[in-house]
Amino acid sequence: MFGLIHGIWPAPVRSAAPNADYCTMKSSLRLLWALGPLGLSGCASLYFPPPPHAPLLTHQGEFYGTVSTNQHTNYALQGAYGLTNHLAVAGTFSSLHRRKSDRTENIDFAEASLGYFTRLPDKRVLEVYVGGGGGATQRIERNDAQQTTRTLDGSLSKVFAQVNYAKKKQNSLHLFNHDFPLTYGAALRLSYMQLNNFTINGLAAPGENNVFFEPITFTRTQIAGPVQLQLISGQIFGFRNNEFLRAANSVFQVGIVINLDKNTTLDD
Repeated sequence: MFGLIHGIWPAPVRSAAPNADYCTMKSSLRLLWALGPLGLSGCASLYFPPPPHAPLLTHQGEFYGTVSTNQHTNYALQGAYGLTNHLAVAGTFSSLHRRKSDRTENIDFAEASLGYFTRLPDKRVLEVYVGGGGGATQRIERNDAQQTTRTLDGSLSKVFAQVNYAKKKQNSLHLFNHDFPLTYGAALRLSYMQLNNFTINGLAAPGENNVFFEPITFTRTQIAGPVQLQLISGQIFGFRNNEFLRAANSVFQVGIVINLDKNTTLDD
């Protein structure tokens, strides 16, 4: 009886590309995680997302700057300036240079954007930015004997739109007999990315493109004067299942924010 059932029951189909299935499965599992550092790191991608900027500007002449890093040794420098009471410019430079047992990754990327900001009732701030960026990417892959098996090189280009929303909490963090004001908010970014001038082992290869959605949350606490501690946590989701340009890294950054204008708190 068992032999008959085994004979008529269709045999399981094995995937011809188990690595691709594994990456897809891990991408789906990331939906179950709320925080970036707890999420699963996907299969290697030639793009590592810079943290979306959230200056929370409120008036002309205000300057915002931050330096941040994460567990992947990715460093980001960001700045923004209020040109008028509603118009701002912002920029980001992100760098990732790390060596693992099976690969070395080198990614440098820069962005620039123009934004509109306004203050809403109840101590809220709304910002909208549009911009673009570009950079270079390289991955050197090695086998167990530490011999180079493949070298991938290319350039990256991006256009994006982003919306930031933040509000001052009513209660501050009370620690060491001091109150530390808290600001929390969210940012939603939609990006169109391209991998150009792509080569594998020095030979030209087809480029790729993808659309990424990056929802993040951030929390800031004022340490002293214009200095704040910031935590960014979120995810990146890709609309295309590419081999090289894919959503493979969560967004998680810890950094220091400096605001040089004394009149920039959301309490004003």
